[in-house]
Amino acid sequence: MNGRPVQYLTLPGTDLRISRLCYGGVSWGTAVRGDAMDRLLNAFRDLGGNFFDTAHCYSFWVPGGTGASELALGDYFRRNGREGMVVATKGGHKSEPGYRRVDRHLSAGRIAADIDDSLARLDIDTIDLYWLHRDDTRVPAGEVVETLNAEVKRGRIRFLGASNWSMARIDDANAYARSHNLRGFTATQPEWSLGAPDTAGRAASTMRFHDDDDRRRCELQKFPVIPYTPTAGGYFGSDGQRAKQAFDNPTGRARLARVQQLAGELGRSNNQIALAYLTSHTFPVIPILGTTNADHMRDAAAATELKLSAQQVAWLRDG
Repeated sequence: MNGRPVQYLTLPGTDLRISRLCYGGVSWGTAVRGDAMDRLLNAFRDLGGNFFDTAHCYSFWVPGGTGASELALGDYFRRNGREGMVVATKGGHKSEPGYRRVDRHLSAGRIAADIDDSLARLDIDTIDLYWLHRDDTRVPAGEVVETLNAEVKRGRIRFLGASNWSMARIDDANAYARSHNLRGFTATQPEWSLGAPDTAGRAASTMRFHDDDDRRRCELQKFPVIPYTPTAGGYFGSDGQRAKQAFDNPTGRARLARVQQLAGELGRSNNQIALAYLTSHTFPVIPILGTTNADHMRDAAAATELKLSAQQVAWLRDG
């Protein structure tokens, strides 16, 4: 596929003009590096992609991997230029074996230290979109807003996002921001796809799947969602891989059958239908791609101009 098929939007509440797909960097600098990484990021840019997402903690679960993604992205931009590119990264992650031991991961000091590291690794002065990677409800929403706005005033971050936060908590934070004339959150980054995860098995997780209440709040506010794992780790992918066995349940299988049926009717790939399910909601949705396959990336790019009807979206989800 040639040309520049990725569509664009201005992220509401910001001046960031971003591609309708984001490229996520979990594997950068570890599983993908060097020339292979350059080819993938160049392929994304050739398709019109300009929105990159990484994190302070990527990829701590790989020996020597903490900070590798940010370092690799910074190196890539030094060699290939950054003009027109939008960089998002995340900090404020909770303690994990092999990462760090800290009780208050949303304290002002912890967030400031994470921003210090991220700016140095990325070799930039300001982060376009800064996400808090995990919530900690022990910390009042207003305190978090004050901490982040202090960093905005320092010029180190521009716009704010919340990853793995409930929309109810984001609403609390944004109400505080409005009442104090401060900058609030402009987007949420949950896990979200047509998949139906086993919620019982995720009870102790601080990762959040975009649930019905979150979706209703986003519909009401037209609040942007920038979801990770948008095809359920390949469960709804176009090559038949079922990478996420957690989604292989009766609900998931029924939805997969409907994806396959609609793909056949529209002459599209399964992957494009699964992505269009997300981007056809009434609020802005910018899926995060984690692929290391350029063909999958080109296939996904074509989904940004596919608009499903409200009836098709509801049918894919509910039958």
